[in-house]
Amino acid sequence: MNIITILQQFATTQAELPAIIDTHKKRSRTTTFAELEKASAITATLLQQKGLQPGDTVLVFHPMSAELYIILAALFRLGLIAMFLDPGVGKNHINDCCNLYTPKALIASSRAYLLCLQSQALQRIPLKFAIGCPIPGAISLNYTQQAPYDISSQIFTATKDSPALLTFTSGSTGKPKAALRTHGFLLAQHQALVNTLQLQAQQLDLTTLPIFVLANLASGLTSLIPNANLRKPGAINPAPVIAQILTHQPSQTVASPGFLSRLTAYCLQHSLTLPSLQKIFVGGAPVMPNSLIELQKIAPNSQITTVYGSTEAEPIAYSHHQTQTEDVTTTLTGGGLLVGKPVDSIQLRILPQCWGKPISPHTHAEFTAACQPIGTPGEIVVSGNHVLSSYLNGDGNEETKFTVEETSWHRTGDTGYIDNQGRLWLLGRCIGCIDDNYGTLYPLAVEGIMQNHPDIRYSAVILHQGQRTLVVELNKPKSQIDWKSVKDSLENMHIQKIKVCKKFPLDKRHNAKVDYPALLKLSLR
Repeated sequence: MNIITILQQFATTQAELPAIIDTHKKRSRTTTFAELEKASAITATLLQQKGLQPGDTVLVFHPMSAELYIILAALFRLGLIAMFLDPGVGKNHINDCCNLYTPKALIASSRAYLLCLQSQALQRIPLKFAIGCPIPGAISLNYTQQAPYDISSQIFTATKDSPALLTFTSGSTGKPKAALRTHGFLLAQHQALVNTLQLQAQQLDLTTLPIFVLANLASGLTSLIPNANLRKPGAINPAPVIAQILTHQPSQTVASPGFLSRLTAYCLQHSLTLPSLQKIFVGGAPVMPNSLIELQKIAPNSQITTVYGSTEAEPIAYSHHQTQTEDVTTTLTGGGLLVGKPVDSIQLRILPQCWGKPISPHTHAEFTAACQPIGTPGEIVVSGNHVLSSYLNGDGNEETKFTVEETSWHRTGDTGYIDNQGRLWLLGRCIGCIDDNYGTLYPLAVEGIMQNHPDIRYSAVILHQGQRTLVVELNKPKSQIDWKSVKDSLENMHIQKIKVCKKFPLDKRHNAKVDYPALLKLSLR
């Protein structure tokens, strides 16, 4: 089944209801389900007239907006492959990705076309379309024109293996890997998200992550896209977003902890609350108990749920936030971070950690014997219909995939353990673990303790010059800290040095996770 058939159903059943509310030319704009359907049909007609055929790849550079999902729906209709890159990652990454998979066409905003001046790979793309202002050498894509179109006849007949969506890993620790999602994969992921997020038609959702707008459209929800630069969620200006929330009154949101921390700080500073929010889903980076408590203060009517997942498997596990003293105590004493029970549609196991070494094929008996018992830490591995079974051309499979007889399993690159209630506790990235004469030290064991210190904003532990070194960023550069007290709080961690970092390097996508390779390269004072 083509995923567009799910997106289409609400163009009939709730045609005049808003599908997307966004900010256009500094004003709030509403696009109904019927308008989105018609615009995508017109856009599909225009693309088809220019010679694009099923299986062709189209690179899209456009921020989250109604236009982005009109384009995406048009590409799905025609059986084209939508390819996405983050324009902020730099020309080298763009060139690497385009060399891995050469797009037939480019659809981009006029502003994004500035990248073509820097990238030879973009210049070589034969067919170019521009959204907005006319661009020399590009075809203007105007879905408002009254071009002839036929909604019913343009739907490509997709199988579960038909490719639909292509994205890339960051490549921060090597060459980027291409994640190609099929129509079958997207349908399975949609069902997993519906079940986990309890998506219900005619709700209003403040949507900060692109994949969740897609899930909302397929579930009949209205997506309110924040008036913010979502490429840097941890650095957004919160004021316009708070104004949107108070005006439109969304009942739920899915967002990264970096994004929500900006809203929380603003609301606490200005004595504001967001009573319309009834459900908040937080994911994309570790979410500490203290930040959840602060978030609950500004959204007093909301049930807060943490969601754990990755590019290759979204979602994996979830946990409803409840202030249970024993769970908070576990985090504050080095037990890691609770991320909850695995979703029903996924298989999750813990293997002895061997990140950096390939895992050979297993029989069922060998795999069962290798899995860690309850309470024993190790490497988190997952399998299921919405878990990416292979990267494009198998590049990257050797270090991240293995098979148990005929079933593909994905190595998340994270460490953790299962408790006696069947809940997953996260201990941090495999590459952040320290193995030395003292044993294994897990990143979130330390960060979970340090998040309780009022003067420390970020923390991480690394092996620096052969010693276990706690690296911190202070809330205020001139904070006077009792470092002996800090060391005492980590007495079982064998910390040998403490270093202050002026600005912690964080992941580019969510601005909330420690970038360990970058941290190791810093000159620490």
